[in-house]
Amino acid sequence: MPRPSRSDELVFFVNGRKVIERNADPEVTLLSFLRKNLRLTGTKYACGRGGCGACTVMVSRRDPTSQEIRHLSVTACLVPICSLYGAAVTTVEGVGSIKTRLHPVQERIAKSHGTQCGFCTPGMVMSMYTLLRNHPQPSEEQLLEALGGNLCRCTEYRPILASGKTFCLESNGCQQKGTGKCCLDLGENDSSSLGRKSDICTELFVKEEFQPLDPTQELIFPPELLRMTENPEKRTLTFHGERVTWISPGTFKDLLELKAKHPEAPLILGNTSLGPAMRSKGCFHPILLSPARISELNVVSKTNDGLTIGAGCSLAQVKDVLAERVSELPEEKTQTYRALLKHLKSLASQQIRNMASLGGHIISRHSYSDLNPILAVGNATLNLTSEEGTRRIPLSEHFLAGLASADLKLEEILESVYIPHSQKWEFVSAFRQAQCQQNALPDVNAGMRVLFKEGTDIIEDLSITYGGVGAATVSAHKSCQQLLGRQWDELMLDEACRRLLDEVSLPGWAPGGRVEFKRTLVVSFFFKFYLQVLQELKKLIKPFPVPNSRRYPEISDRFLSVLEDFPGTAPQGVQRYQSVDSHQPLQDPVGRPVMHLSGLKHATGEAEFCDDIPMVDKELCMALVTSTRAYAKIISIDLSEALEIPGVVDVITAKDIPGTNGTEDDKLLAVDEVLCVGQIICAVVAETDVQAKRATEKIKITYEELEPIIFTIEDAIKHNSFLCPEKKLEQGNIEEAFEKVDQIVEGEVHVGGQEHFYMETQRVLVIPKTEDKELDIYVSTQDPAHVQKTVSSTLNIPINRITCHVKRVGGGFGGKIGRPAVFGAIAAVGALKTGHPIRLVLDREDDMLITGGRYPLFGKYKVGFMNNGRIKALDIECFINGGCTLDDSELVTEFLILKLENAYKICNLRFRGRACLTNLPSNTAFRGFGFPQGTLVTESCITAVAAKCGLPPEKIREKNMYRTVDKTIYKQAFNPESLIRCWNECLDTSSFHNRRKQVEEFNKKNYWKKRGIAVIPMKFSVGFGATSYHQAAALVHIYTDGSVLVTHGGNELGQGIHTKMLQVASRELKIPMSHLHICETSTATVPNTIATAASVGADINGKAVQNACQILLKRLEPIIKKNPEGTWEEWIEAAFEQRISLSATGYFRGYKAFMDWEKGEGDPFPYYVYGAACSEVEIDCLTGAYKKIRMDIIMDACCSLNPAIDIGQIEGAFIQGMGLYTTEELKYSPEGVLYSRGPDEYKIPTISDVPEEFNVSLLPSSQTPLTIYSSKGLGESGMFLGSSVFFAITDAVAAARKERDIAEDFTVKSPATPEWVRMACADRFTEMIPRDDPKTFKPWSIAVA
Repeated sequence: MPRPSRSDELVFFVNGRKVIERNADPEVTLLSFLRKNLRLTGTKYACGRGGCGACTVMVSRRDPTSQEIRHLSVTACLVPICSLYGAAVTTVEGVGSIKTRLHPVQERIAKSHGTQCGFCTPGMVMSMYTLLRNHPQPSEEQLLEALGGNLCRCTEYRPILASGKTFCLESNGCQQKGTGKCCLDLGENDSSSLGRKSDICTELFVKEEFQPLDPTQELIFPPELLRMTENPEKRTLTFHGERVTWISPGTFKDLLELKAKHPEAPLILGNTSLGPAMRSKGCFHPILLSPARISELNVVSKTNDGLTIGAGCSLAQVKDVLAERVSELPEEKTQTYRALLKHLKSLASQQIRNMASLGGHIISRHSYSDLNPILAVGNATLNLTSEEGTRRIPLSEHFLAGLASADLKLEEILESVYIPHSQKWEFVSAFRQAQCQQNALPDVNAGMRVLFKEGTDIIEDLSITYGGVGAATVSAHKSCQQLLGRQWDELMLDEACRRLLDEVSLPGWAPGGRVEFKRTLVVSFFFKFYLQVLQELKKLIKPFPVPNSRRYPEISDRFLSVLEDFPGTAPQGVQRYQSVDSHQPLQDPVGRPVMHLSGLKHATGEAEFCDDIPMVDKELCMALVTSTRAYAKIISIDLSEALEIPGVVDVITAKDIPGTNGTEDDKLLAVDEVLCVGQIICAVVAETDVQAKRATEKIKITYEELEPIIFTIEDAIKHNSFLCPEKKLEQGNIEEAFEKVDQIVEGEVHVGGQEHFYMETQRVLVIPKTEDKELDIYVSTQDPAHVQKTVSSTLNIPINRITCHVKRVGGGFGGKIGRPAVFGAIAAVGALKTGHPIRLVLDREDDMLITGGRYPLFGKYKVGFMNNGRIKALDIECFINGGCTLDDSELVTEFLILKLENAYKICNLRFRGRACLTNLPSNTAFRGFGFPQGTLVTESCITAVAAKCGLPPEKIREKNMYRTVDKTIYKQAFNPESLIRCWNECLDTSSFHNRRKQVEEFNKKNYWKKRGIAVIPMKFSVGFGATSYHQAAALVHIYTDGSVLVTHGGNELGQGIHTKMLQVASRELKIPMSHLHICETSTATVPNTIATAASVGADINGKAVQNACQILLKRLEPIIKKNPEGTWEEWIEAAFEQRISLSATGYFRGYKAFMDWEKGEGDPFPYYVYGAACSEVEIDCLTGAYKKIRMDIIMDACCSLNPAIDIGQIEGAFIQGMGLYTTEELKYSPEGVLYSRGPDEYKIPTISDVPEEFNVSLLPSSQTPLTIYSSKGLGESGMFLGSSVFFAITDAVAAARKERDIAEDFTVKSPATPEWVRMACADRFTEMIPRDDPKTFKPWSIAVA
């Protein structure tokens, strides 16, 4: 075929409007096209790999076979626009708008309080909307499946699910429905204040107020596209990009011709494998062949002996086809199909399954493929076609290993896959274990099949294949052959395990790490298969009595539960809070569950974030160049190749900075040397972000390695490498106390770091003005004043020329306090040098590489106690991994030491802390600020003491808790009454003591599954440690129409601070919230602000807003007295006429806070938040998997300003804390490179991680006179309560170890990943695996804590 001279027209529809793109570039994704070309910014960029769901849209097509319209949720970041020919795309803007009409999905997610920062909300809306287009009344299981690929970092998914459940068919629900009670309300003790109070509310929204869903009102499929599918275009379509050509043939014949002509060109359908590879691994293909319009590749045919599925069918279609076949055929014929279905439920996300094709999944041959191991053991066959003809090859170990003799020829394509039926006496099973249950690549997976001689347990055929244990899917062919003819018994099991470990070998340095865990899973999976098959044989053998029936080993009933996988169930729960006083005016919103001010805009995509601001005139894009060495001297930087790339304008280096380049120890841009991988060296400025990123790859930097290179806390201690002096607190006589105790226990605790993973990456837009060196900076930050100051010193211009604007931030969690100033300053240098506006948006990979996160911690403790559990002496020494610069290391060390005692009164204490200087990116502030890491050490001491005393941990906690008005280790007085109340309420409402007995009973009856339960108290100190950091200001304007503009120094991060500020202003001015408005936070309106952090944002800014409103109301008093019956508008008009100022600055001087470290005493915190949490989990001892059964939280919020927002903060912090302690694991290479740089490798909790039952209660009748309306700041405190899940897991592990006669005390390591759980539950399988001497190889990753 002659190459066409120009591209064909690409025709598709977006939100009902026709799009004709005459110069479609195959490298442009739908996400980029929507945001940049169509200015539809509701669809968000968050990861760029299809792993977070923020960019979810709906793509609709007419199925050429069934003629039905299929609606699919897809991730726009992976969809090339060239693949959309003839499709209809619906974005969040096309679903509904606050300007026209809201869709019920949008209304309900907002009014159910399912939005906080709102960055993930459009993706959530689109996933639910697509579900409803396909199933107007979905089941809860379908809802969970639909949202499984959407990540949220702010909420804990409960309110999002609550909004979705309002569309679901009625589930069985509460067993006491109709009685006026709820089964979830019952505690152990009726005297509980939560159970007794009649003023306790359990509803955060009124379901009856929602508008109904009317499917007839949805956008219709464009008639023009219907006509196009009735007369499909048969000619080949070609789209030429700058570097890539996309060819889409219209017939199968043309496809084969093109494949023969371009044998190296890959076929591209879903782009779920090729897309991420092209992005992160630099794979490049000049020609792409798209078989999307070839109907022959989507044919499904059923025969009497099997099923043939077209290679072009999506994995979602494959799932439907298999489910249908399973329902039609007898069980014995569908063994392979059911095994495939099991993995299809957890493979990737709904969006990816909608996009990925069966053929692409097979041909990619990823070592972690979930389907290939099953297809291999199921004897699947691949039907191949080329111009030469057709042929069939087995999907065998040789094909999976990529051997040329068993592979496709370059000119061949995979047309379809044949999967035979299973037969009687044949059993097929699938296994997988991943970091979390859903949307996670497996550590190890397996397909296993056995065929017995009829009526016996003699193995006739055996096939076992593993994924994740090598570069390709691995078959244990030799082991299987040697087991043929053997009986299915214990002797066979032992031999099989030995042979499998010998054949499926994994070197100690294997990529991905977790080597011993993977080896253990190889045999653990086979043991599970052994038990499953034994069970099935017993069912079959009844009608076929065998003479020697003793051959069938008996399975203990205690083993059976391990055969059941943990089900995915929609969580339920109750949220309890105290209702407002009955005498409070209806107009007064304080204390009511008011919806987030931006909730509806979040849901419609109309809430504008930093990168949603339209492109400004002459705007340029910036991309950063970072160090690839951990500690090295910079010999040279060659910019020549980069500057030659078309569109590149300049490269910004340290020499271009007119003012100060950061500090001596913490440079904005590296000079002479680099201190870590990821340190910023220079920045490319270009016309487009694509050009800028390409240019960064062309910059050549020559290094000379320096020594010593330090990554771990252990190495830092060895080299005496510290960032600041030791911090120490001591009380009593610890040495003397240790001499007088009954027992002493020493231990170690390792706590890994944590990535902020805010959904909106770091981004800034700097716009230089034409005069006086003025700059407007639009930035996603928690501290605009810090950005302003840093830019001022960097450019050497006065602060008053720089205005920072913050409309809203897509999540911060501490990660946007210091870091945005660095990016703002570098972008400002670019703006000054070029004279152009500069936009800098970090990719997820760069964001995670550069910005650091929570400080990893290593703690050592020595605890002395009496035999009754009373702790007399506690000595804790903590080391945190600070990274390569000081940042917040000294402050975090101080806070860590101040907060270590948690809820316990121990007379003799010594706490010491050091911050280690290492060659890792500097770690920084993170929600909880040291408390979540440090207090895990304290609570681990408690658990160790309990084990030695033979008492439950909760008894030790109770015995050592503060009981009366007392002083902390730093001599600050406090009253623990609310702490004790929270503890008692938690024990009662969670039915803890009954459930402890039930857990023990369960553990007696189950050997391979164990349950654990834990309850944790908390005394969390709120605020900064200095008075000056507690000041705040506000500016309130009243306009002549009576409307009010409120401005304050707090930043909206998703925590609802703007909503709360308007609630305060509404109460003070006695006007409805509809009269009030907040535009943005700006350094031009409220100067010298403090970072929105430390849980006090609403506290201190609320006081400032209150002060401003009271000043205004005092000015209005004479007018109101003169005309008491007048309206607000009349009073304001009269005030204007009488020349009364209608603008006021409010100010709050701050809470007093100080600490004298020399004396070891002070009042560093304004107040405490108390709480308690109870968690119950169940673990699978064979795989390390676990499920969260139930969580109960009691929190002392005093008088909540907004219960919906506060409960959302508690739940979100709890789940984020649970992530810290369970799934969120940062992996570093031995060279200091962060491996985990995206959602594929770094697993924050997903919707499937929410506990089956999740109850949150705000402690009623609690007061504090210090704060605004007696409320408390709750942004951070819930974080540590997530450790109750960690301690429930360790409780279950301890039960397993006790039963196996293994020492109950073990080194505490967080996160408690499935790997840690499995290896801690030591058994004969962990003992039989080979162990490597660590000195004989270089590990894939290192532990930095």
